[in-house]
Amino acid sequence: MLRSTLFLLLAAVVPAFAQSDPPQKTNIVVIVADDLGYAELGCQGCPDIATPNIDSIARDGVRFTAGYATCAVCAPTRAALMLGRYQQRYGFEHNPGPPGNSSPVFGLPEGVPTLAERLRDAGYSTGMVGKWHLGYSKGTRPLDRGFQEFFGFLAGAHDYDPEKPQNADPLRRGEEPVTEKEYLTRAFSREAAAFIKKRAGEPFFLYMTFNAVHAPMQPDPACAERVAGIKNADRRKFASMLTSLDDAVGVILAALREHKVEERTLVFFMSDNGGPTLQTTSSNTPLSGQKGMVYEGGIRVPYLARWKGRLPAGKVYDEPVSTMDIHATALAAAGVKLPEDPNLDGASLLPFLEGKAEGRPHEALFWRMGAQAAARVGDWKLVMEKGEPDALFNLKEDIGERENLAVENAEKLKELRAAYAEWEKGTIAAKWKRGAGK
Repeated sequence: MLRSTLFLLLAAVVPAFAQSDPPQKTNIVVIVADDLGYAELGCQGCPDIATPNIDSIARDGVRFTAGYATCAVCAPTRAALMLGRYQQRYGFEHNPGPPGNSSPVFGLPEGVPTLAERLRDAGYSTGMVGKWHLGYSKGTRPLDRGFQEFFGFLAGAHDYDPEKPQNADPLRRGEEPVTEKEYLTRAFSREAAAFIKKRAGEPFFLYMTFNAVHAPMQPDPACAERVAGIKNADRRKFASMLTSLDDAVGVILAALREHKVEERTLVFFMSDNGGPTLQTTSSNTPLSGQKGMVYEGGIRVPYLARWKGRLPAGKVYDEPVSTMDIHATALAAAGVKLPEDPNLDGASLLPFLEGKAEGRPHEALFWRMGAQAAARVGDWKLVMEKGEPDALFNLKEDIGERENLAVENAEKLKELRAAYAEWEKGTIAAKWKRGAGK
């Protein structure tokens, strides 16, 4: 009798366990701003433009003070993010130029999986909204490289004002050209929120790549009153574009809350390179240089991450990290085993942020774009430019790279040159230069 009763109890309990839902996977949202300078967020010290929505990512998560893009211009940085490795390993060293004047071989390398392909193969829904800039021809576009949905454009820049004539590179939904009636930054946030709503019941990866605040300087009329107090006309245009970008980020964060996926979504926010100060007023203070340069102002960027309930809130992390790390960190958060690949240069940041790993994610980082190159090893930075003497800086003491210490630190200079030379052995020559297709 006792045995029969025990059997009935077990029979009642086992199905309850069998029917329990498996743990839900973590969603991944990567938000990329375009040409946003190091000093242009409230959380980075911007004095004249409010960015409360972007700042909330830092408040609820981690702000990286030494977040680096892998290039001082946009397309190569985006390639490294998608591949999780240095773009120079595949000859993706330069921007391509516009679609009608670019190399026919421009695009991500075949056979090297993108973050979207890895997550799609792990059961994720994958969507991209915004600027691609990683391939123009068929076979190299977002739907060919792991994304199941795409709304955006393929080239490096686009008008924001819907009254402007359509660019030669049109907006597309999937592969089909579309006409847009909203200011482009707001249209992109609308599409991102719609993707979140559609996919909230399943694991998803959203790659949200704004073209803001890249030129052309076309302000958002909806933001005019909020920036009216800025005297300088160029700065006021920029402020309107940045305010619109912040609003758009707010729409995306609100969609995560509304659809109750905020707690299981890892959010990254970053810029693809430093600000082009002379063109747009985007400031890189206190750094030296700007977009297009391998000085800190060209490659050190705003870089934030939030995963509520998992990453510490309000943390400031000062060790060097790279845009390449988003790839490995996203895979780790998704529970996807990192491939055993010596060319996967990015590191998962999770153990460092959670206090489970000591040291730095990277002891050394490297840059090369044509006649310019740089290496950061520990706190030391080597800058090499064709026709100029090599420069050596101690970033811990001189973040603005004002004092060249090469002469009095000959051994350290030799050490960094050797580290760069060793890294360069794993790269190949650039496969194209900007606008070298015809």
